[in-house]
Amino acid sequence: MTNSIAEFEHADVILVTGSNTTEAHPVLSAFMKRGVKSGRTKLIVADPRKIALVRYADIWLRQKPGSDVAWLNGMMNIIIQEGLHDRAYVAEHTEGFEELKKTVAKYTPEKVEEIAGIPCDKLVAAARLYAAAPRASIAYCLGITEHINGTDAVKSVANLAMLCGNVGKESCGVNPLRGQNNVQGACDMGGTPNVFSGYQAVTSPEARAKMARAWGVEDLPDKVGLTMIEIIQAAARGTIKGMYIVGENNMLSDPDLDHVEKGLRNLDFLVVQDLFLTETAQLADVVLPAACFAEKDGTFTNTERRVQRIHKAVEPPGQARPDWQIICDIATRMGHKMSFPSAEAVFDEMASLTPSYGGMTYARLKQRGLQWPCPTKDRPGTPYLHKDKFVRGKGLFSAIDWAPPAEKTDKEYPLVLITGRILYHYHTGTMTRRARPLHELRPECLVQINREDAEALGIRHSDRVRLTSRRGRIEAKADVGDIVPVGAIYTDFHFAESPINRLTIAALDPVSKTPEYKVCAVRVERLD
Repeated sequence: MTNSIAEFEHADVILVTGSNTTEAHPVLSAFMKRGVKSGRTKLIVADPRKIALVRYADIWLRQKPGSDVAWLNGMMNIIIQEGLHDRAYVAEHTEGFEELKKTVAKYTPEKVEEIAGIPCDKLVAAARLYAAAPRASIAYCLGITEHINGTDAVKSVANLAMLCGNVGKESCGVNPLRGQNNVQGACDMGGTPNVFSGYQAVTSPEARAKMARAWGVEDLPDKVGLTMIEIIQAAARGTIKGMYIVGENNMLSDPDLDHVEKGLRNLDFLVVQDLFLTETAQLADVVLPAACFAEKDGTFTNTERRVQRIHKAVEPPGQARPDWQIICDIATRMGHKMSFPSAEAVFDEMASLTPSYGGMTYARLKQRGLQWPCPTKDRPGTPYLHKDKFVRGKGLFSAIDWAPPAEKTDKEYPLVLITGRILYHYHTGTMTRRARPLHELRPECLVQINREDAEALGIRHSDRVRLTSRRGRIEAKADVGDIVPVGAIYTDFHFAESPINRLTIAALDPVSKTPEYKVCAVRVERLD
């Protein structure tokens, strides 16, 4: 996030797209709703589904799944054609505008309506509302990124924000809402295969030399590794022989689960480190019991880049231990001694090697934590980014054309499946489905289907149905209504009894390698 959570409450306009905010980020959504209720904030929601946040919206754009680049280009075309963009900001702080202008000119309101299904007048109204706001904020989540053109969609969001001068100011910006409580922290610590902590490239000789000195080794490899999906694919081919999975339940969360299972079963050796015996752990040769958040000390870095302390409240059960202790012991037994007296010592080493965390200590995190970048101990942290200029100097507009989803519907698979999350459960349900009150609120998988589609298929509310894609099939219960549009269905991936990712496609964004979870072709049949 370029900005902070609390700033949503003071924005003049918020554009929310690809985010079911009230269910996936209920605390954060309260700031948005307070701003709307105060009369200060206007809200634009772009979502194929009639999500709860639509009730607070001044404008609802109901786009077709996978059409985000098209309608975002359409908004920018309207803003440029009507002279509503921030000319001074564009001239002083950006580059590439003329190429952007040329590309988006093709996306007239009529063309966008043809691609995305958004009525021309609604697109024009949304563009004018966003462009006229002194302070406009954009919030997005996995509904933007989990497509084969997710990177392009994120760049399009950034284009729109820069076009109207909404970067580098309070209550503005480009704000991705992270899916779990420490996803930001995992990325910050080098959880992607191309960087060390703090996004220092593994291809950088300087970064490798610095890390090698700190870790007591002669050198480190400069090769960019594989992403999670690529690792599974390599395991299925037999080119990867072993995996060590920490805190991830791939057998529910990855796309095309039959292929995932094939990959995991093809390994010579699989280790899973987790809190419970998950569906993935059940395939493991060795299971290492880990401590949960309440059973260890450490830090989480949340969606607004805020690093916060967590404090051990209870002892871990049985043989469970904190992840860092397990990893240190394994490394030591493999011949590289790793030893720290405490979690704080691990943090101190990390801060010494990570410029954006360089000024942080446990003592400084005591109150409300600190938002990076916080490079020195005399810096208070950074509530919003790019105040005077971008890190690269000028913001770069990216001229991007829309591309359709990887998989199309046809007579055999006529409906588009959209996947997401619900309020009562968290990710693969490893923890929340063991909480009885949450289980009672939502004990099983429900498939939302539009009344028109349900009537045509002879499906009534609460009927058992079978969902089939080109990759697999599952069974679940129908939830008939008007939340999803005609031609689409929606469900979540929390339930092992109805593993929705048996259906989804492992088509990847070529840059981020993110799977297209949000669009796949299916058919639905009533079970007798």
